[in-house]
Amino acid sequence: MLPTLANDPAATGGTSLERIDLIDFRGRTWKLDDFQSDSLLVVAMLGTECPLAKLYAIRLGEIQQQYESQSVRVIGVMSNRQDSLEEIASFAKRQNIEFPLLKDAGNRFADQVAAERTPEVFVYDADRELRYRGRIDDQYGIGYIRDEPRRHDLRSALDELISGREVSLPQTDTVGCIIGRTKKVAEHSDVTYGGQVAEILRKRCAECHRDGEIAPFSLTDYDEVVGWSDMMAEVVREGRMPPWHASGDHLPFANDRMMSDEEKETLYAWVDAGSPKGDASDLPPLPEKVAGWQLPREPDLVVPVSPERIKIPATGEVRYQYYRVDPKLDKDVWIEAAELKPGNREVVHHILAFAAPKGTRGGLDAARGFLVGYVPGARLELAPKGHAKRIPAGSELIFQVHYTPIGTEQQDQSSLGICFADPESITHEIVTTSALQTRLNIPPGEANYKTSGTSPRFPAEATLLSMSPHMHVRGKSFRYELETATGKRTMLMDIPHYDFNWQTTYVLQDPLAVPTGSRIVCTATYDNSEGNLNNPDPTATVRWGDQTWDEMMIGYYHYAVPLSEQERGGVQKPEMTLRERAQALIRNAARLQKFEQLDSDGDGKLARSDTPKKLYGVFDDLDANGDGVLTRQEVESAP
Repeated sequence: MLPTLANDPAATGGTSLERIDLIDFRGRTWKLDDFQSDSLLVVAMLGTECPLAKLYAIRLGEIQQQYESQSVRVIGVMSNRQDSLEEIASFAKRQNIEFPLLKDAGNRFADQVAAERTPEVFVYDADRELRYRGRIDDQYGIGYIRDEPRRHDLRSALDELISGREVSLPQTDTVGCIIGRTKKVAEHSDVTYGGQVAEILRKRCAECHRDGEIAPFSLTDYDEVVGWSDMMAEVVREGRMPPWHASGDHLPFANDRMMSDEEKETLYAWVDAGSPKGDASDLPPLPEKVAGWQLPREPDLVVPVSPERIKIPATGEVRYQYYRVDPKLDKDVWIEAAELKPGNREVVHHILAFAAPKGTRGGLDAARGFLVGYVPGARLELAPKGHAKRIPAGSELIFQVHYTPIGTEQQDQSSLGICFADPESITHEIVTTSALQTRLNIPPGEANYKTSGTSPRFPAEATLLSMSPHMHVRGKSFRYELETATGKRTMLMDIPHYDFNWQTTYVLQDPLAVPTGSRIVCTATYDNSEGNLNNPDPTATVRWGDQTWDEMMIGYYHYAVPLSEQERGGVQKPEMTLRERAQALIRNAARLQKFEQLDSDGDGKLARSDTPKKLYGVFDDLDANGDGVLTRQEVESAP
């Protein structure tokens, strides 16, 4: 139980507001007497670059308008050392802030009230006694956005005070960015920004944390970095940054972002020493900034993801957006490289692109036509020489786009760039498929719902290239295992703490040769309890669906197989017509979906006796070896 504020002044920095003496970005000095006619004073700690502060600045403006007639005044205080008056003025303009926005130079006010994070609010009554401290509401948090708040903490406190009642919940936990205070620097520290820390940040962080990239603030300049030093130490200790979720106990990955233990300890020591600058005259260079495409050359085909620019609202949750494009491919094409380029990196959470026959539904029907994905910070990993992906003639492109509001209305139109390969140069075809489980039935409140799915069998001479797990916000953990034809399993990748915010493709450092007839087995765990802060509704029974409040269980993976002599050099086997091929693919997808519904234990086998009698004819047609047991491989290979 949280203590009442009056009984715990040490925990809150004191209960009386004794003075305000702060300047706003227009140059006016504000004092406590300027608010003497206001019965309730809401002091909100804000920051110009904190993502949650950007979102809640709009909410605070709404609260000011709603309660102004009831003698409530909202003021914002900026205590971050890295927030200049010029940046505060820009923040006020972008977020349409009309209440006073004050600069707390030297963190004097933040120290006075013992403020810790942005956004954090303090509510004072007419006698300027503290009556509420904590969050504004629980809609936004670290890594999650809910459709609506479950509890309007600030509004509830104001309503109770206006009606003459005690605040029922006078203190709540605050999440957000640690205030960047002016710190005392240890003399003669062996660890400095110029000596060691800049190199770590430029190696591990600067790809995203620089101007024009997805991260909300830059880490390329000491004056900016030092204000975020405490926050950096926190997110590294908690494993939230750098964003990498596969454990290091199994296969090595070419795109591994993890900091070494030595790098972490260096960063912690620097923060503990007060973040000294040291000699910053010879800093290591920043990583090369990608101005255009990361592709090996200019793309041969550029496809707009959406037909026009899309408006993204300032707040709230945006449903997944789906778009279809006909690239008018009248013959099979080989893809050397493909890249999704966001038009507005600030709001594009992720994009997935699929190639599928025309008329294919989204979701499950398109799942095995995965082409390429984009996530923040992703860098293009080129396939081995001679490897390429084939897009069949007549395919259309299906795009799934997830946008994240940032506190101001934005626009986006992203693009897909494709580099075609010379057919004569292709030695291996890259195939994307998955182990999936569509029969999800996650009970309300269940914190450890586990399910698994199996993949098609690998053909001869296959090599595994990469893996891309996909779940939604209830996803808790995910692992890939390789199962041989004899049933022996080997762990390939374990993700003990899945994070929906990072749809990473894990690229193997070296392609892995897999035995003929082996398959991928994926196991996923979901948390549908109240303890999962990402959970939109712990009371719901959750099943398969496209939107974030539904769930998915897809273990995408990408492997390569050598082309036969007939297929190499562009010589291909006789083809069905486009219409015949599209019909066959759609028919096979429907068969596979029905097979997975009937395969209750997920072992990839279905006995005739377990099949409805009305499907006996279909069963017998697909049972290629006539043994009375239908396998997933038989369904997938059926004409």
